[in-house]
Amino acid sequence: MRKRKILSEDALQNNPISTEEVAVTVADIRRELEAYADPVKREYLPRFFKTGKGQYGEGDKFLGVVVPNTRTLAKQYKDAPFDVMAELLQSQWHECRLCTLLMLVERFRKGDDKDRKLIYDFYLSQTDRINNWDLVDLSAPGIVGEYLKDKSREDLYRLADSGLLWEQRIAVVSTYTLIKNGDFADILALSERLLHHPHDLMRKAVGWMLREMGKRDKDLLVQFLEKHCKVMPRTMLRYAIEKFPEEERKEFMKR
Repeated sequence: MRKRKILSEDALQNNPISTEEVAVTVADIRRELEAYADPVKREYLPRFFKTGKGQYGEGDKFLGVVVPNTRTLAKQYKDAPFDVMAELLQSQWHECRLCTLLMLVERFRKGDDKDRKLIYDFYLSQTDRINNWDLVDLSAPGIVGEYLKDKSREDLYRLADSGLLWEQRIAVVSTYTLIKNGDFADILALSERLLHHPHDLMRKAVGWMLREMGKRDKDLLVQFLEKHCKVMPRTMLRYAIEKFPEEERKEFMKR
């Protein structure tokens, strides 16, 4: 996929601040995150998010902060300039990146059309730093999905065709917002497009979104499964039929 250009400083913010002020604000946010750190979580989270050599989260580092505390801090700093957010997204610490993404979600929710466009473009310019499944899942529906509700979905398909796992997951998980609004066309198209994806995280994401669609239109999900269940990866199928009655689940898994 062709990467979007990083936005200019003028485009990213109306209230530019100095390099020194950026550094101070970034340090303040990190210090406040560290105050929430739990040593037990700090030891556990790297294993949970598969940060070992060759795993999908290889090299990621954790302070040990739980999401509710990160979200609290994000609400406090949601109006930080974009250059502060850009710097935070470069952090080695997972929670710094998550805090930034939650800041963007909160800011998007309260922004006008101009603000939302800036946030959307900034978000898609930073996808190489949205690099674990929770970072995607807690931000993509509230930014990409919300922005595209009444717009062309072309970006979803560019992301889906990317060679970057996290961009592909952004494409799929962003449809959660569309699904909740009764719009199923894109998750059906993306599911067919990514039906044979080799990575378990994508198989789970597609199955999850199909399940969400099925909660709202089971007949449509069954039609999709009747067409594809014999060749679907079993993980994807299990996720898609999780809410079906037990006997119906068993029947699909036999195929």
